[in-house]
Amino acid sequence: MEITCYRDEEISRNSRQLPASIYNLAITQLARCEGQPLFVPIRSMQYMAIIDTEEFVFIDGERKCWVDIAWQNFKRHDREALDQPVTYEAVYYRDNSETIMTRLQSEFPLALRALADKTPIKSTTHIIPFRRSNNKR
Repeated sequence: MEITCYRDEEISRNSRQLPASIYNLAITQLARCEGQPLFVPIRSMQYMAIIDTEEFVFIDGERKCWVDIAWQNFKRHDREALDQPVTYEAVYYRDNSETIMTRLQSEFPLALRALADKTPIKSTTHIIPFRRSNNKR
């Protein structure tokens, strides 16, 4: 899938923290996309999250290709353990973005987990045959 997204002028931004479980799940799911962005439908809000290595952007189903909110500048290296939250900047491009952000914080993790539950793990399995020796001990 290919989507071209546009941004209006930035209205505001603030620093937030994303729980480690959500950040780690998003990055794990992204790694399975083999270099392509991860698309996470948030059906309850009619939104789409697009995750790449630099940011998470959220687009509204009505505005199609216009970014409403972007989560950027993840400070993943500032944490001392993988179970610590990750600080990031939320960038807002619409007037009512704070209201949308409040809802995204609860709906995005649910949509991400639902996607992870549906995504098959692609892996290669090798079975190494053990040869029986004719010598019994």
